Amino acid sequence: MKRRKASAFDVFNVLFMLLMMLVMIYPLLNVLATSLSRPSDITAGLVSWYPRGFNLVGYQYIIEDGQLFIGYRNTILYAAVGTLLTLTLTSLAAYALTHKELVGRRVLTFYWAVTMFFGGGLVPTYLVIKDLGLLDTFLVMVLPGCVGAYTLFVFRSFMLALPSELMEAAYIDGAGEWRVWSTIVLPLSKPLLATYALFTIVGHWNSWFNAMLYLKNANLYPLQLYLRRIVVQNDLSGTYADSASGALIASGAMTPQNAQMAAIVLTILPIMLIYPYIQKYFVKGVMIGSLKG
Repeated sequence: MKRRKASAFDVFNVLFMLLMMLVMIYPLLNVLATSLSRPSDITAGLVSWYPRGFNLVGYQYIIEDGQLFIGYRNTILYAAVGTLLTLTLTSLAAYALTHKELVGRRVLTFYWAVTMFFGGGLVPTYLVIKDLGLLDTFLVMVLPGCVGAYTLFVFRSFMLALPSELMEAAYIDGAGEWRVWSTIVLPLSKPLLATYALFTIVGHWNSWFNAMLYLKNANLYPLQLYLRRIVVQNDLSGTYADSASGALIASGAMTPQNAQMAAIVLTILPIMLIYPYIQKYFVKGVMIGSLKG
């Protein structure tokens, strides 16, 4: 079989993609190198993409600061509970909207469609959450965004494409709506549920803005808000004694950059380890949203 010769466009495409890969991977290498380098080399600006020396004091400080593990705990809980609520409520609402005999179906559909284009605004949303008594509570991180209009319509479109004969046979056998939803619709929607579960988990893992607005109790902070406190606000105080970071910096054992970059590495490490195995589901989710209409 004769092989096709590489065209100029093929060469350009490969070189361009290699350049983009380097551009994207360099910041990650710099973060890792800075977290492991000697304080003197960091201060002198000698660190680029590989470590200068080997220094784990930054990691030691972050690990001994109990806020890291509190952030992990809270983020895992928010992701687990939030994903369960999102999938349950969204699939229930989408299943209801597939019934043409539902009273007010068009009105409900229009109501949800409007929210895709017009938001309530930051201040009104804050006031509603305050009036509901959700400020500084666990529920404020999982309830407000548990049903999204776009996700709802994707679920609805997917369920409309399911074989109606199966549900009609279940109705004939005496099954009610709850049983049809739980024993027929959900099992047939497993690919959709798995894909959007991953999207929701990653969304909760990266969430920090709502926590910054609605949470004051540090014991409820998610991981990303803890990371923001250290990296953006340059605040190395936490449950670990404030004097500890000052003493380490004064002794030359670490710089603030050591701790900041170590916190970034420890925060993104779980997603980096898992993402190669779940990447295909993200692609599948995008295709579901584009093909189901």
